Order: sequence, then C-alpha cells, then structure tokens
Amino acid sequence: MDPKGGTKITFLGTGTSQGVPVIACPCRVCHSGDPRDQRLRSSLLIENGGTTVVIDSGPDFRQQMLRENVLHLDAILFTHEHKDHIAGMDDIRAYNFIQKKPMDIWAESRVQHALRREFAYVFAEYKYPGIPQVNLHTIREGEPFQIGSLTFLPLRVMHYRLPIVGFRFGDCTYISDAKSLPPSTMEKIHGTRCLILNALRKKHHLTHLTLEEALEIVEQVRPEQAWFTHISHLMGFHREVEKELPPHVHLAYDGLSITL
Repeated sequence: MDPKGGTKITFLGTGTSQGVPVIACPCRVCHSGDPRDQRLRSSLLIENGGTTVVIDSGPDFRQQMLRENVLHLDAILFTHEHKDHIAGMDDIRAYNFIQKKPMDIWAESRVQHALRREFAYVFAEYKYPGIPQVNLHTIREGEPFQIGSLTFLPLRVMHYRLPIVGFRFGDCTYISDAKSLPPSTMEKIHGTRCLILNALRKKHHLTHLTLEEALEIVEQVRPEQAWFTHISHLMGFHREVEKELPPHVHLAYDGLSITL
C-alpha cells in the first residue's frame, strides 16, 4: 500500500528486452551473485490514494505482480507495442476474476492495433470463456488523463524512428526506451523532481540512450533525483556503475520502492 498522502513507485523490472541474466550468456554480470544485477523486463508500479497503476506488462508481469503482492490493479498504461512491454497482458485475467470487471488499458491508437493483432482472441467477436477482459482507452499526445487519484501527462519520445510515450505524473517523469526527447517534451518535464530514464549501456546504441546520453538529459532537467532503468548486462556491475554516477543519480534495481 502507498503511504498516506504520498505516491509510492516500485520498479517491477529494470532490464532490457532480454532481461538479465541473458539466456546462455557467459558474461560475469549475467552470473553475478548481486540481486541488483538480476533484472526482469522494465515495468513500473505506481500507488497513490488507493489507486494502483502499472506502466507496461511485459513477459514477467505475472512474476512481478506475485513478488510485490499486488492485490488490486486499476489500469495498465502502455508506452509502446514491443513484446517486452506488452507480452504479459494475458495475465490480467486474475484481476478480472477478483475485481469482477474489465481491466482499463491505456495506449495510443497504433499500440491498440498491435494489441488487437497480438491478442486477437481477446477482441474476437466470439469470446472464449475465461479470456482477458479489457476496456481500451486512447492516449493522445499532450492530453492529460485521470485514473483515480492519479493524473498522467503523455510525453512524446523517440525510440529511434518509433514514436512512443513516456508519462509525467505529479513531480515524477517516467521514460523508457527513448533515444531522443524532442524540445517540446523537455519543456513538459521541466521542474520534475524525480526523473526515471532509460540508460541501456555505455557504448553507442541505435535505439536507446547510453549512460552518457542519459546523464546529459539529467543535467538539462536538473531533477532532485534521477533513476536509470531498462539496463542491459553490457552496462556492467551495479555496484561499480553506481560509483561513477553523481550523488543524486542512481541505477534502479528490481523491487526498489521510492515514496515521492
């Protein structure tokens, strides 16, 4: 539960599309004994005033919900349609059964089209008993929307050439899978006290921010605290990278909870 009067965020997963450890990888990070180096696919849990929201339900959604004992869920927000962000949507069936209503799903029109394709049985004219039940809501760039006690402002960011969304809620901004942030988005996140941003690795990557690029954005935004997520095994050991960061910047890790 969220503390009275505050917003609690929990990093359900902080890994990239393959997670960490990566299947069959012999590298030292993938065989690390530090639990902070073990990363499920990126997802965020937000709790405020009895409202519970998850951003992205990847392949590890079931495991994440069980680990954090999430007994009630009001909605899922999707940043984009890649499998490491949508693959777990089938597991909302448990919440349908317990809460006795469809799950509210918020996504851009393009992402809704992908959901209809990937989960065709959910949207079929004849609905097989026991399939997930959803209510689709459309995210429109720049148009805030309300879920219970939480207000979300969609933010346009670019995942190389794919336009995806991040979210600002109160004094917190969450951006995953970005390679660039347009000036209009930089203006909208001005004043953010807590910035959560993807940082894949140290070396250049075509579609994701590197550690250096993420730090440059932090320097421009100047939040009180910044947390990096969507981290690859190629970033290195958590304990070693942490020593290289400014005092107010950290690598997030699975299960980390912050009260805003």
